[in-house]
Amino acid sequence: MKRALVCGAGGFIGGHLVKKLKGEGYWVRGVDIKAHEFAPTAADEFLLLDLREWDNCRAALSLGRGQLDEVYQLAADMGGMGFISTAECEIMRNNALINVNMTHATATMGVSRYFFSSSVCVYRDMKPDEPEMIEDEAIPANPDNEYGWEKLYAERVAMAYGRNFGMNVRIARFNNCYGPEGAWTGGREKAPAAICRKVAEVQDGGTIEVWGDGKAIRSYTYVSDMVEGIYLLTQSDLEGPVNIGSSQRVSVDALVATVIEAAGKNIKSRHVDGPVGVQSRNFSKARIRSTGWRARTSLKEGISLTYPWVEAQVNAQS
Repeated sequence: MKRALVCGAGGFIGGHLVKKLKGEGYWVRGVDIKAHEFAPTAADEFLLLDLREWDNCRAALSLGRGQLDEVYQLAADMGGMGFISTAECEIMRNNALINVNMTHATATMGVSRYFFSSSVCVYRDMKPDEPEMIEDEAIPANPDNEYGWEKLYAERVAMAYGRNFGMNVRIARFNNCYGPEGAWTGGREKAPAAICRKVAEVQDGGTIEVWGDGKAIRSYTYVSDMVEGIYLLTQSDLEGPVNIGSSQRVSVDALVATVIEAAGKNIKSRHVDGPVGVQSRNFSKARIRSTGWRARTSLKEGISLTYPWVEAQVNAQS
């Protein structure tokens, strides 16, 4: 039986990844600064640890007997555009501490395989009709936010330790993951969850506010597809960063329309000022597809699974 550590197991993607690894027959230890808000952990063992602290990173990796086979580092201070645009210093400091400490501890304690969760936020702002970028074209770098800059640095840290300690490093650049059991209110939620919440809260015939002009282009990746990509990448021989994301590209207005359709309501939207981020990010998925991975969940199908969960959270608080 393989033994894995999932850092960030109290978060959205980390929580789903624990379930995936358990389904693959792993013994799993989860670690986070907080317990999962929306679901009991599926991990065999769960430790509350602040991974900004060096001693806690060593504790997370220490077993009474034997050795961990794989470490999945997803722990991060992050959220949607509302959070990323206002918490620049917290993001840079907290995430740099977590990533430097965890990478160093994993390498020096002899774990052979290390997964790091990066982001397509490393890419520059692009026009919707620009050709797709491959992973190497993230440099020369020009991310539009500090979250992306820290991710680029952390990628370099992981690759340097991989070269110098003989550690197999796998790096995924995530793209707009969504689904049930993620943040849906409070300022850290991503756009799909935020729109689901707004539609769930408003009465039939009402109006919701949408940041920006609705024309920005996005692709959204359902969480089950994302964790399948994480697993396949970690088991593969692919070195260097690898993009994981859906190829279905839609406008923000199209996302809103998809949520409204799933709700079965007659809702209008009004565009207001707010942090939007880039116009578009167009990036190649050829490397992750070489593992056999495909994003199999359409936006319509994914929202049909996500909206009822968010609606239930809204109703539970009303």
